[in-house]
Amino acid sequence: MKEIKILGPGCPRCEELLSRTETVAREMGLECRITKVSDINEIANYGIMMTPALVVDGQVKCIGKVPPPDEIRKMLE
Repeated sequence: MKEIKILGPGCPRCEELLSRTETVAREMGLECRITKVSDINEIANYGIMMTPALVVDGQVKCIGKVPPPDEIRKMLE
């Protein structure tokens, strides 16, 4: 099971990344757990200075942007 985290304080871009990631994971039939992390200290532990960010199985895949669904799909594979 993949562990997916969306890092961000809750801004519209963070919410869009969460929504897109959930949609792509569902379309892929991916067995995963998606969590939203808004705690600044936890975000800083990943070395993130810009949000939103996408973390898959502990690896930062995307920082500071909301990629299109096809890019998210590649990050989740």
